Amino acid sequence: MSTAFESIKQGLHEAIAHARGETNGVHVHRPRVVDVKAVRAKVGMTQEQFAARFGFSTATLRHWERGDRNPQGPALVLLNVIERNPQAVIDALAR
Repeated sequence: MSTAFESIKQGLHEAIAHARGETNGVHVHRPRVVDVKAVRAKVGMTQEQFAARFGFSTATLRHWERGDRNPQGPALVLLNVIERNPQAVIDALAR
């Protein structure tokens, strides 16, 4: 079989193991669900300001706030950090 196939196959096996919680002793952190609208209100920004400041599209932010979609992966991690310490994120992203 090709090297590409073997690489894809290995990645799929790892993803399945991860989904099953088989992490070889490594703790997998699952970020908690965030009320995006409440986080935005906490920092006192409009949807446009919040989206621009933290790198989300305004449309995506609206979907999250309406509940049409839920933030996943890195976006959910970022929202958890913003909720706990928005100034740290603002400072980290400052030019």
